[in-house]
Amino acid sequence: MRWKLLAFAIGNRRFANMSSKLGAWQNDDEVIRRVLKESKTIALVGASKNTARASNHVMSAMQQMGYKVIPINPGLAKQNEILHGEKVYPDLQSVAAEYTVDMVDIFRASNAAGQFVDEAIAIGAKSVWLQLGVVDEEAGKRALDANLLVVMDTCPLMVAPAMGISGPD
Repeated sequence: MRWKLLAFAIGNRRFANMSSKLGAWQNDDEVIRRVLKESKTIALVGASKNTARASNHVMSAMQQMGYKVIPINPGLAKQNEILHGEKVYPDLQSVAAEYTVDMVDIFRASNAAGQFVDEAIAIGAKSVWLQLGVVDEEAGKRALDANLLVVMDTCPLMVAPAMGISGPD
């Protein structure tokens, strides 16, 4: 099942041919490269224990690439869940109390992403990554103003191999 999901995320032409929701925002390849190479600890907002969900697969694959990925899901945290060997946290503040967060990877709807970008700024994260289909240009501008690196509307599992990146430095 894992490989089927990876093929779907990377090779399925529905993604490759999707028109981007980005307006004036443009991702910068050097920023993407820096985020992927310099990030070691990732807080993944919207983690799911459902193996059919992209967030579940991305978490597992990023761990296999050598990243420490901390899942965030309030409902699962209340159940004291463990996801891919990691304790599930209810929010970014709880993660920041125990870890230094390099990247906040956001698997939430565009209209909810800004809240998590603001939380990423508040905890001192170094970057925010809004997943494929997630766009909030105003939140991106707030993150840039706070000196965070910003990537949106793409997936690290799609761009890392294309850039020859196999994990963090």
